[in-house]
Amino acid sequence: MRFVFTPPADSMAGLLTLPWTEPLEEWQDERLVEIRQRGISRHVVRFVADDGSLYALKALSERLARREYRLLRALAELNIPAVEVVGIAVDRGPDTDAILVTRFLSYATTYRAVFSNPRSVQATDGLLDALVELLVRLHLSGFFWGDCSLSNTLFRYDAGTLEAYLVDAETSEQHPSLSDGQRHYDLELATERVFGELLDLQAGELLPADVDPLEVAEELQRRYTSLWNELTREEILRPEEQRYRIAERLRRLNELGFDAEEVELVSTPEGNRLRLRTRVAESGHNSRKLFMRTGLHAGDNQARRLLNDIASFRAYLEQKRRKPVSEVVAANRWLEEVYDPVVEAIPDDLRGRLAPAEIFHEILEHRWYMSEAAGRDVGTTAAARSYFERVLPQAPALDGSSLAGLDSRDSALRLPAHM
Repeated sequence: MRFVFTPPADSMAGLLTLPWTEPLEEWQDERLVEIRQRGISRHVVRFVADDGSLYALKALSERLARREYRLLRALAELNIPAVEVVGIAVDRGPDTDAILVTRFLSYATTYRAVFSNPRSVQATDGLLDALVELLVRLHLSGFFWGDCSLSNTLFRYDAGTLEAYLVDAETSEQHPSLSDGQRHYDLELATERVFGELLDLQAGELLPADVDPLEVAEELQRRYTSLWNELTREEILRPEEQRYRIAERLRRLNELGFDAEEVELVSTPEGNRLRLRTRVAESGHNSRKLFMRTGLHAGDNQARRLLNDIASFRAYLEQKRRKPVSEVVAANRWLEEVYDPVVEAIPDDLRGRLAPAEIFHEILEHRWYMSEAAGRDVGTTAAARSYFERVLPQAPALDGSSLAGLDSRDSALRLPAHM
């Protein structure tokens, strides 16, 4: 047996002791766990908890396993949201498939769980927006998904919004760029699959009564077309408006999470034609900045909100001390005096409902609404107490984030609070 993995390998050592020479469906190991709300897969998929991490193992042919391994690594290099590939096990024995190993996406949930979540008042809109953005990002990067569906996507909350992550790439193709025909075909496949999955939810009485599967599927196409046109459309500019119109267009692209790789002006009798070559923006800037300041891991939207709170706290310190305070000092004081006390105050029975950074973000939102109602700043402590009593108990525990989502043969298993 050979295990091909993505460096570094130190955290993968425990996986080498799994019974790789046996068929995956026959494994008997105390590290195997069951995910209650797992997605639907055409392959045998099992989950293993080892050294505080949770992994998904999928059996498939060696050709497909190597192909998906390569494509998931390429997606990671392009900063496109997808599950993190760990490695593949090959040459496991005669008539035995290869096994693809990915790291389980913590605090993620399936589309079925989103629809059954009372917090997701606009579940359909959130799912569509997240799925459309992921599909557009793939197409701009030259990726043909080939199997875009709700089942092949995991969703995770990032500052109150849903972000979509690609889970299955075995049918994907990577090209320098996609033709319009390839894009439209991929969109048609996605529309058909989403329609079928919503019909399945409807048959199981899981779909809200006012949601029409056909309308949702058609809306997916409309939203994709709208976003694609916004990112790639050409427009005629008059000379006197050229400068601010270009700046306005670029700002709009940035707000949508994209960048202009190339700006081209072509002279025409009607004026200058603006053409933009759009690419996916460098993701994770706020996340990296927050980590460098505090050591906290958070989604980019969460990180932006936490960084704003640190900036506000820094201004408070400077006003109080009547002298400048460095970013490093302010961030460390904020951790000790604001963030850590809130996280430590999360009731034990509610830990794992959401990622700590998401909980803190929601407390900041809750504080704003409470302060508006009171006509004064109620403070983070009071807002956290109210949030823990009134809001957090309504949030469901998500797969992989706590023992509530796992049936383990190892009763001592404890997953990390945040990854």
